[in-house]
Amino acid sequence: MNAPEHRANLHDDGAADALRFLTADAVEQAGSGHPGAPLGMAEMATALWRGHLRHDPAAPRWINRDRFVLSNGHASMLLYALLHLTGYALPMAQLRRFRQLGSLTPGHPEVGVTPGVETSTGPLGQGLANAVGMALAEQMQAARFNRPGHRLIDHRTYVFVGDGCLMEGISHEVASLAGTLGLGKLICLYDDNGISIDGDVAGWFGDDTAARFRAYGWDVLAVDGHDLAAVDAAIGQARSQQSRPTLICCKTVIGHGAPTKAGGHAVHGSPLGAAEIAAMRVARGWSAAPFEVPAQLAEAWDARAAGRRHAQQWRRQLDAYRADHPGLADELARCDAGALPDGLAASIAALLAAPGALGQKVATRKASQLVLEHLSGTVPELFGGSADLTGSNLTDVKTSLWLNHASEPGAGNYLSYGVREFGMAAMMNGVALHGGAIPYGGTFMAFSDYSRNAIRMAALMKLRVIHVLTHDSIGLGEDGPTHQPVEHAASLRLIPNNRLWRPCDGIETAIAWQAALERVDGPTCLVLSRQALEPFERDAAQLAGAARGGYVLRDCAEPQVVLVATGSEVEIAAAAARQLATDGIRARLVSLPCVELFYAQDAAYRQAVLPAGVPRVSIEAGVTWFWRAVVGEGGIALGVDSFGESAPAQQLYAHFKLTSADVAAAARSLLPGAGAC
Repeated sequence: MNAPEHRANLHDDGAADALRFLTADAVEQAGSGHPGAPLGMAEMATALWRGHLRHDPAAPRWINRDRFVLSNGHASMLLYALLHLTGYALPMAQLRRFRQLGSLTPGHPEVGVTPGVETSTGPLGQGLANAVGMALAEQMQAARFNRPGHRLIDHRTYVFVGDGCLMEGISHEVASLAGTLGLGKLICLYDDNGISIDGDVAGWFGDDTAARFRAYGWDVLAVDGHDLAAVDAAIGQARSQQSRPTLICCKTVIGHGAPTKAGGHAVHGSPLGAAEIAAMRVARGWSAAPFEVPAQLAEAWDARAAGRRHAQQWRRQLDAYRADHPGLADELARCDAGALPDGLAASIAALLAAPGALGQKVATRKASQLVLEHLSGTVPELFGGSADLTGSNLTDVKTSLWLNHASEPGAGNYLSYGVREFGMAAMMNGVALHGGAIPYGGTFMAFSDYSRNAIRMAALMKLRVIHVLTHDSIGLGEDGPTHQPVEHAASLRLIPNNRLWRPCDGIETAIAWQAALERVDGPTCLVLSRQALEPFERDAAQLAGAARGGYVLRDCAEPQVVLVATGSEVEIAAAAARQLATDGIRARLVSLPCVELFYAQDAAYRQAVLPAGVPRVSIEAGVTWFWRAVVGEGGIALGVDSFGESAPAQQLYAHFKLTSADVAAAARSLLPGAGAC
């Protein structure tokens, strides 16, 4: 893989100062921003983007492009300046509108907003984790699609990180795993400026970073981050490494070039000020006006011609590959586009028509595994994993090939992430961002709190990522309150654009999996039981209703009360409806496996399921405040508003008054004349 053709022009010609002054001017005009890191990383960025990065500004989604991640996303103006100068569709007018409403230059980089931005960064450390996921995805795609004589997938992932990224615990999780997996095409450049918001980091960050990463199994280099030639040479050396990721420690000065403010924490997150910028112009010999770049520098930065040649060369490789392997070429294009196989809907329909074990009493975690087994041949791009709980989450199937034990790098479709819930979730985001695979990963639902910020980022970025969260309630029993989630479902439902499915049996589990796979604009959390649940029979209309997130599971003429439940509590509500019927009370049973999707339906459908004026009782083994909006002012929400206890599941349901008798009693209390009972 050759370096960009304009690499011969790489020398200290003022190109780095073009980045500095575009950053300083944009932050100054916005009246807010973070100029310190961009000024300090200007030579690092110049060495990489002008000397090594393979990309095509006219084709930001070209499959075999190198990926670049700015993990220290507060330095966003550095990335925007790079994208503008190299020829992406980011005109100077957008740099002038930095941090303004509706601009293409938001305060932190956002994928899908700015052409050329590979991931949304801001929460420190997650960009590094995304980059590890991207490098892993490249390795897997290469193993899956490359053939002798055809190295079609062959690119690198570069990531800039700062002190804050390396202080965050997620950096340990993913860097350790990257070293173990030998991700040789991952190259990390560390902006080692020793300053964070509170000042000199010596008082709170005394790690020997180089020794730390060597212990992970990384190759580690150290350079003066302001020596353009030294950074260039280090990147070249890192590119020759095939079996280990590389960390390049670049010693820098924050705000480098600012005459009086460089080196101090004040330059981290505040504009330089007009006087300081004027003095910097004099000190650096920069005579161009604000938001102007000298013509010779603009020409030197322009990467469009070289990028076009690189992309065209790869397309010729693709043509040769297609001639030899037409089926694989079509499959690569399908997976990269995120299109599902044509047979998915028919495969799920066949499963629902003849459910087999799914139609029996089964834990929904086991039902999930049965669905995955059924789909494994239909959706080959599924990439599974677990945070060291494979045997409990049931996330592997017979066709799972563990990358941890692969005979060649990337040859597999399943990864044990170790006990790294946060790292797993953020790496899955990176796999999804890279393209070509649909990642899913498992842990206990109580541990989703470790993953939550990465789930939030997946929702913000609209990524198809699937979280398998098992042991979903007090129903897991004896492990006790540390492992029994009570607030977690409500918390995950609060994340905008996240969807949580809590199926009540095997059939709803299959429907949930189909919905998760077909969803292309956000993540899905599949919340699954440890204990076996009773199956329900459904007609075609009810199956269609389940796919809309909520439906009438058992009905009666002119219901007097509506019982609403999810997951393992649906069978409890069904038993309560039968008890009420013996007393002549007509109760409708509604299953809401995905509350968010149900409330996205039209008002007429919601009214047909939950008719106005009919009192409601909800039951879910979790906090009740979320359900008060569903049952209304006069309804009753049954749940768990404390932490759990350690005991067998049946005892716990009785202890927390979540039995069918409790549901029936609540329903009776809402009916006319209840006070006389």
